[in-house]
Amino acid sequence: MNDAAQHDPDKAEEGDGPPTRRSVLRTTAGAAGAGLGLGVLGTGAAAAAGTGTAAESGPPSAPTPVRKGRTMIGVPFEGRSTVRVAIIGLGNRGGSMIDLFLALPGVRVVALCDPVRAKAERAAAKVVKAGQPAPALYTNGEHDYEKLCVRGDIDFVYAATPWDVHFEMAKSAMLNGKHVGVECPIALRLDELWKLVDLSERTRRHCMQLENCCYGKNEMRVLRMAHAGKFGDLLHAAGAYNHDLRGLMFDPDYYEGPWRRLWHTRLRGDLYPNHGFGPVSNYLDINRGDRAVSISSFGTPALGLAQYRAAHMPPGDPSWKETYIESDRTISLVQTAKGRVVRLEHDVSGPHPYSRINSLGGTKGVFEDYPERIYLEPDHTDDQWGDFGAYADWDHWLWKEHAHPPGGHGGMDYIMVFRLMQCMRLGLVPDFDVYDAATWTAPVPLSHASIRAKGAPQQIPDFTRGDWRTSRPGVDSVRPAG
Repeated sequence: MNDAAQHDPDKAEEGDGPPTRRSVLRTTAGAAGAGLGLGVLGTGAAAAAGTGTAAESGPPSAPTPVRKGRTMIGVPFEGRSTVRVAIIGLGNRGGSMIDLFLALPGVRVVALCDPVRAKAERAAAKVVKAGQPAPALYTNGEHDYEKLCVRGDIDFVYAATPWDVHFEMAKSAMLNGKHVGVECPIALRLDELWKLVDLSERTRRHCMQLENCCYGKNEMRVLRMAHAGKFGDLLHAAGAYNHDLRGLMFDPDYYEGPWRRLWHTRLRGDLYPNHGFGPVSNYLDINRGDRAVSISSFGTPALGLAQYRAAHMPPGDPSWKETYIESDRTISLVQTAKGRVVRLEHDVSGPHPYSRINSLGGTKGVFEDYPERIYLEPDHTDDQWGDFGAYADWDHWLWKEHAHPPGGHGGMDYIMVFRLMQCMRLGLVPDFDVYDAATWTAPVPLSHASIRAKGAPQQIPDFTRGDWRTSRPGVDSVRPAG
């Protein structure tokens, strides 16, 4: 969830223990072709039936796995006066997000985990400075988070670590009775996504992709307008993560080790779809009346990182052993059960101003972001973009109550944490759930498979097992009474 300062990846084969930081730092050109163990792509769900659209037929897929528990759709948190939080990973992302948890009433940070003890100690000092008791520290190696998850005084675990270990951390938290929120992407293989769905249903614990962009001011305004019919019948949307990260990926002081850059030696597809796909999925009510059925992806040659390395890295730097295969730009088209089309883009290897695209179009008009602009009938009739600021009355109640929120990314981080903790304290249904997490992350392995198959469409599993047909609330929430 977020831009450069946020996230972290590697692969654990079935039956292996969770990957270590040492494995994250490996560079294996041979593993690049193997990608994420694409045999797991055969575990996707069958196309949903019932609407009779051409989109639903989609490419062939394996049957949907049998549900082992009960659905988590509509399941509220248990209400509590104080939410006891544990944070795993205290680097760029976790080290800044702790400030937001500490800024909220009714929230206590009780445990912290990071293999680098100095990071944990800096974060613990923040907790004490905020007037809370000193948190327990877990700094004894790569797997000490497992001991943290066993504690009986934790309600919610937040994981802000390299991508590789997100799955194992979410799994450990749920198996030990904790709700869990994870940075993007929540896992990297389809079989892992299905396991998280099954675990959430079996343990009755929520497992959430903490996608901050869903709480952006523009995103929430567009969402409310879409639900009010201002765009008419919705037809298409677009989202992206286009962000020049070349300098940061080669900066030894920014990311701890080359973990993020190494993913460019392993996959060719969209490594980071969530920032774009999450918000537009909300607009289109994906998993809440519509669903993503298939994805077709295309990628350019991988040139940007190698050229940057040649221009900026000295001979003998470890990066010269790396062979990059990740497409400099990936473009994916997602078809929904209702026949709508979503365009996703990913580009972090070339010069490009930051953009998540964030576009929505319907029979009455269109919104496009970066820069923000809107054209709606009957408000606009002259083929000229209108002022999106004129629609401020449509702002979500969260932004009306928190007009100048603290924290990064324009305040969306704070809005997200505030809302999540509010839902936990008041015993409300969360704004998104494990089914959304799995759907928003599925393009990671599927786009890679599609590019390898020259753009052939890949089936997106129905993680809800048919429950997507029922409309239900999401991020466009009603202000609670409490």
